[in-house]
Amino acid sequence: MSSAVAADAVSARQRGFLGFVERAGNLLPEPTMIFVWLILALMALSTVGQWLGWSASLQYSGEEAPNWATLENGVLTYTATSLFSEENIARLLTEMPRTMAGFAPLGLILVIMLGAAVAERSGLFAALIRGSLARAPSALLTPIVAIIGMVSHHASDAAYVVFIPLAAIVYAAAGRHPLAGLAAAFAAVSGGYAGNITPGQIDVLLFGFTQEAAHIVEPGWQMNPLGNWWFILGIVVLFTPAIWFITDRVVEPRLGKWGGEADAELKAELERSELTAEERRGLRRAGGAALLVVGLFAALALLPGYTPLIDEDAEGTASLQPLYASLIAGFFLLFVLSGIAFGSATGSIASYKNVTAMMQEGIRALAPYIVFVFFAAHFVAMFNWSRLGPILAIDGAKVLQTVGLPAPLLLVSVLLLSSFLDLFIGSASAKWSALAPVVVPMFMLLGISPEMTTAAYRMGDSYTNIMTPLMSYFPLILGFARRWEGGFGVGSLLALMLPFALTFMATGIAMTIAWVAFDLPLGPGATVYYEPPAAVNP
Repeated sequence: MSSAVAADAVSARQRGFLGFVERAGNLLPEPTMIFVWLILALMALSTVGQWLGWSASLQYSGEEAPNWATLENGVLTYTATSLFSEENIARLLTEMPRTMAGFAPLGLILVIMLGAAVAERSGLFAALIRGSLARAPSALLTPIVAIIGMVSHHASDAAYVVFIPLAAIVYAAAGRHPLAGLAAAFAAVSGGYAGNITPGQIDVLLFGFTQEAAHIVEPGWQMNPLGNWWFILGIVVLFTPAIWFITDRVVEPRLGKWGGEADAELKAELERSELTAEERRGLRRAGGAALLVVGLFAALALLPGYTPLIDEDAEGTASLQPLYASLIAGFFLLFVLSGIAFGSATGSIASYKNVTAMMQEGIRALAPYIVFVFFAAHFVAMFNWSRLGPILAIDGAKVLQTVGLPAPLLLVSVLLLSSFLDLFIGSASAKWSALAPVVVPMFMLLGISPEMTTAAYRMGDSYTNIMTPLMSYFPLILGFARRWEGGFGVGSLLALMLPFALTFMATGIAMTIAWVAFDLPLGPGATVYYEPPAAVNP
């Protein structure tokens, strides 16, 4: 493509509303620099807040005041403190290593990724994706693609790099339009990012930020990695028929009949995607290893007289807290042992050296995230030191209480804010680390649980992924599409995905409202509404 033609293509795609979104998004710095500017703004705002005497109070029946607050005659008070004060500057400089190391999401995601790196680099994730899709019947291709696409979030990059182009190839081999397969897969993987059959890395990552924010109201609140399980499973149940209908009844008819044929090259490519005998043996071994891990944790929770994963002194779901906390280790063991079992069968793992090398590669790939965490950790900590987070949460809760908006509409507002920010900032963790310190405690004071607030955020962060050119994998998907249609442009891909995005948006809003209206459990031990152990009233 000549430079003049390329310039014309860029100029054409930057017209209209979507062009505005692309141009505006390109003006934003990287997520790490966004947090640098947020920290600087926070320092200035905290100084103004102290000068103006900002404060917020609430009734509190606990015996000890949470961090950064004073308790007198049953009234808990937060007063704005300048981040330029001697105390806060000393804390910033002397506790910098502790601030980063003590940031809950960092340790959680490092442990999970050590295991996931073995499962991914041994070839287990890719084989699971290929084996589940390669011989899918033509009539059921779309629902199978939808379900596998949402489950494939556990496979990280493999979901985009392996699954989406493979879906297009399988559709083409079945005589269907390959772009319909690509659209269905992209919608499931990216638009259905909040959905899954089982919790995984993203649950642990986001709940880590939720836990940090919830401590503003309840210092002892502990995250439950299964706290959104039923909600994300509900997304799979609702989004799968939506993807099936839109793909087969809207997108594919609009694309028209595919004029290509399953030629020799396509057949060869499809054959290469089929599993080898070694990979099939590896999958059987991996399944056995997974059952072993599940059995181990079940035994540690159910064996009579020996239940290290059950708190015998607690009642109800509180007794399961050790089991929930152990799931981080459970995911780690599940990924590591399944990856080793698969790799030993296929030859990708010959000794322990291969396992440690895979773990090292996985941590190396996390380098950008670790840099981001340094700034995010300090932003969250400094938000607490300034007391602005609790003040905003308490005053915001009072305003919302006065307005009297019902809980479903409050959560829809979080959902819509999340989806709007997603047009400009692709990182789910970056957005949530900035929003959580305000919305999680604010909604807790209004009686909405941290799990429900997190679920609403995740829904809003999901469906707009397929509608922004700023999503990191958008150029990759565009490249896949151009294999089948050379002139396929940014606008073409956006138009292809718009029906999915609008349907997901409507479905997501309705699902969030219904979940609150019927007070459905979000996961084991996780409810829509929040009731603090020590009465707290805004």
